[in-house]
Amino acid sequence: MRTPWKLQNLGRWAGLLALSVGVTVLVFLGGIVLLAWQTGEGQASSLGALRDVSQALTQEADGSYTLQNFDLPQDAAAWMLLLDADGNVVWQWNKPDELPTHYTLSQVASFSRWYLMDYPVQSLVRGDGLLLAGQAKGSLWKYSVEFSQRFMARLPGWLLGMFFLALFCVLALAALLLRRQFRREQRGRDEARSNWISGVSHDIRTPLSMVMGYAGQLEENPALPEQARKQAAIIRRQSQTIRDLVNDLNLTMRLDCEMQALRKAPLELAPFLRQTAADFLNSGLEHEVDLDLRLPKAPLPRIEADAFLLRRALNNLLLNAARHAPPGSVICLGVTNSVGAAAPCGPPPPTCVLWVENQTGQAQAQPSDQDGGAPHGTGRKLVSQIAQAHGGRAVFSDGTRFRGEIWLPVGDKKQALRVWRA
Repeated sequence: MRTPWKLQNLGRWAGLLALSVGVTVLVFLGGIVLLAWQTGEGQASSLGALRDVSQALTQEADGSYTLQNFDLPQDAAAWMLLLDADGNVVWQWNKPDELPTHYTLSQVASFSRWYLMDYPVQSLVRGDGLLLAGQAKGSLWKYSVEFSQRFMARLPGWLLGMFFLALFCVLALAALLLRRQFRREQRGRDEARSNWISGVSHDIRTPLSMVMGYAGQLEENPALPEQARKQAAIIRRQSQTIRDLVNDLNLTMRLDCEMQALRKAPLELAPFLRQTAADFLNSGLEHEVDLDLRLPKAPLPRIEADAFLLRRALNNLLLNAARHAPPGSVICLGVTNSVGAAAPCGPPPPTCVLWVENQTGQAQAQPSDQDGGAPHGTGRKLVSQIAQAHGGRAVFSDGTRFRGEIWLPVGDKKQALRVWRA
């Protein structure tokens, strides 16, 4: 089976991330190993050469010292001294003139760990004294560092923790970059998909308008038989259904991709619902139904909403209720401005509820068919999307009576959402 393009792209980025982390780890560990090896090798070679000199340096019968079978390095900056137990220089090689020939105990204790008059030195204890090997000033860096045993015991854990912290930072940065890249590509795909659907919708509308126009002319032609006029009426109504489905699909895609800008304005609910009811009754249904508009006696609150989208959502609910009800049924359209028995299981105030209910008491179709004439499910989805775009939600109940509700916040949207979530 072919791997989807999205998974291939994600796998490519994951592989690049794993390779980057692996290279970082190898470079980090390799640098530590190389540094430790070079430091240890330098110290070992220096101490080894000093031991060789100590073994070759022997004392003669007259108390003098000579080197036997050993060639000293031809380095004008290097020098050596042998101090006896009293701190006197009893043997020297290439000693700088500024160095004294006698050293006190405190001086010996100081330069054995640090410097001798800015000369870096190394020392080796012999049975007859202390052998010193010095180099040029500024050639070596020496510093004594002391740590407690407790600190040294915790050091491996600290180093390991710092390593994993650095690794986590690298992974977090890579994840952030991947997320931004994924969102950018997702927006590009959504825009391309939305443009494609918009183009297809535009291409469908032109021939569909011609079909509806000719079907309307045939429906109103008195010269045609009654049966032919009824068939033309069916063609016109089904063409309108296709047009509504195309419009819903286009709007649903734009809401999904967050490309539909809300044109919110103060909206008076009572005149808005009256106009919605009048448009529904004048739309021309397959069979006659009665519409009961129920407005409370108490003043209704003014809300901030996009009237076009909200009317589209209510029209979908009305068409859904009407198309699955027998002729002569009663469809109710109403509003509730507080939580009560008519609006169970909803968010707390401040809210208002726009609702549509089928009052026939007849058994409804299956929920998968109750979507405002949209067999592919765009009707209910569109209602939910419009409600969510306004900071609310949609509630549907299926049973002996279909009921659809649109919960909308009243006043400040953010405050209503905080109360809702609480």
